[in-house]
Amino acid sequence: MSFREDSGEEGRDLRKPFLHTGSWYRMGSRQSSMMGSSQVMRDSSISVVACVLIVALGPIQFGFTSGYSSPTQSAITADLGLSVSEYSLFGSLSNVGAMVGAIASGQISEYIGRKGSLMIAAIPNVIGWLAISFAKDSSFLYMGRLLEGFGVGIISYVVPVYIAEIAPQNLRGSLGSVNQLSVTIGIMLAYVLGLFVQWRYLAVLGILPCTILIPGLFFIPESPRWLAKMGMTDDFEASLQVLRGFDTDISVEVNEIKRSVASTTRRTTIRFAELKQRRYWLPLMIGIGLLVLQQLSGINGVLFYSSTIFETAGITSSNAATCGLGAVQVIATGVTTWLVDRAGRRLLLIISSAGMTVSLLVVAVAFYLKDYAVVDSGFYSALSIISVVGVVAMVIAFSLGVGAIPWIIMSEILPVNIKGLAGSIATLANWFTAWVITMTANLLLEWNSGGTFTIYMVVSAFTVVFVTIWVPETKGRTLEEIQWSFR
Repeated sequence: MSFREDSGEEGRDLRKPFLHTGSWYRMGSRQSSMMGSSQVMRDSSISVVACVLIVALGPIQFGFTSGYSSPTQSAITADLGLSVSEYSLFGSLSNVGAMVGAIASGQISEYIGRKGSLMIAAIPNVIGWLAISFAKDSSFLYMGRLLEGFGVGIISYVVPVYIAEIAPQNLRGSLGSVNQLSVTIGIMLAYVLGLFVQWRYLAVLGILPCTILIPGLFFIPESPRWLAKMGMTDDFEASLQVLRGFDTDISVEVNEIKRSVASTTRRTTIRFAELKQRRYWLPLMIGIGLLVLQQLSGINGVLFYSSTIFETAGITSSNAATCGLGAVQVIATGVTTWLVDRAGRRLLLIISSAGMTVSLLVVAVAFYLKDYAVVDSGFYSALSIISVVGVVAMVIAFSLGVGAIPWIIMSEILPVNIKGLAGSIATLANWFTAWVITMTANLLLEWNSGGTFTIYMVVSAFTVVFVTIWVPETKGRTLEEIQWSFR
């Protein structure tokens, strides 16, 4: 049994960019001398940053979808008469849709390109939000959530891969972190707007990121590494020239990418049995391991049902506290964007996981002790404050590494000739775990809050061990150097 990752000329005829906007940047590359003193177009980082900001609208949509269920829970359950289990199903259905999107994401992005994949992801998101906004019963609510999830599943794979493939090695970590930063911005927007906007109108606002993303895709170049793999040499070099600046010598990077592509296209197929080779199974295991552990830490359960958690802790203004939590997450992720190319991926992951372990231990102990405290006592109030501080500390620790870096490392270490299949498997594993956590979080919190956070704490402690033993440092290395290190 085998799957097709690279093909000859016939295969390349079938694989075309869904959004072929190459002519404008080929013309720009040829006529760069006519641009005179246009420093903006000559700056080697401006084009890359602009492309990243456009595709970052996808993760903002991702975050808005994730955050939507927290401030709207009481209003939706009251308006549509849903039970706790029915609303838990609604919250988790985005993960089910994302699993389907994850399965398709790798192959879609391999056949029609990274930009075309994002276009395909944006359309069901728009339809899904409309279905939720007009829902009269649970059926439309569930259908909309599934459609949103499908789009988010594709976005969650394609955006980090696109950013990794266009970014220069010295900026790849910081630009890759923009993916998670955008997710946190989307979550915070859902939290803040949810305080003032009725849930149906909030769903309409959810359409905006993708409606801006769709036209924006026509103004950015396709991934040069994908174009090189497809044998589109002229487009590949023109795309890379635009991304690096028209005055930049790209000959060394061009030759390095060509050598990497040539070494992986001598064979037209890769058999599943060959995934047992170290150069394939090790990066796949690391990618899957990090993305699964990211979700098993319980972060989605905390974020999806943060209002409920704060109510359980005794905070009266739980929605306002949730907004504060979203703001803290944005700030902490912004710090990661600045640190990741300085401190390195591995160190930040270890610090982040260790911080989560300690924070979750504090929260678990606080909830356990509250079961034995008198409700109106000062001790009970102190425990409520401690539990909220612990949750905030957990989110900060998560945002400093475990939130952004697993997606960065996944996009960096997977070999180019199995990236489509391996990326789909890793993304599917992440979303399946997220679905399990989201489906069970509300029920577990009702069962025993202290026990729930204890489970999450054990996972975070194991993540420290996993990173220490298995995860390599990728800071300051080209994608080709990283992938060669597994051979």
